[in-house]
Order: sequence, then C-alpha cells, then structure tokens
Amino acid sequence: MYVRPNELGHARLGLVVGKKVAKRANRRNYIKRTVREWFRLNQHNLPDMDFVVRAKAAFIRQNRSEAVTALSILFAKLARCRASSSS
Repeated sequence: MYVRPNELGHARLGLVVGKKVAKRANRRNYIKRTVREWFRLNQHNLPDMDFVVRAKAAFIRQNRSEAVTALSILFAKLARCRASSSS
C-alpha cells in the first residue's frame, strides 16, 4: 500500500491488480470489487489521505474473509503509524 496526504477532506482509493496476480479479468475485477466495498464501508474511519492498494496475491470467494481481515489489519497499522508520527 502506498499512502500520501491530500487536502480534499476525505480519503481516496486507487487499486492495482496486475495480470501476474490474477490472469483472468474476472478474478482481477473480483479483487477490486472486494477492496472497493471494504473501503466504502470504512472510509469514514480513515484519515484524509490517498491510498493505493497493490494486490500481491490473488484470492477467491472462499478466502475473501481472510483477505478482508488482512486489509483491515493493514489499515489499522497505518492508523497507528500515523498517530505515532503526528504526536
């Protein structure tokens, strides 16, 4: 994940899912839909920053909950780092 502050007053999301991660377009789109849905549900808790999520591994419907948990942990770590650096 790449992060950069913005002056817009809300969080924004960018996604990168390459063909090396998931060969078929429907799998890449599923990964993007899953991340976008998580972001939509949690963006009110996020700081005013631009987030670019780069997928490193593909997941399927059976592993979706694990991927969402990993995404939540990643954003929580980011929030802790941001809080400690602003103090």
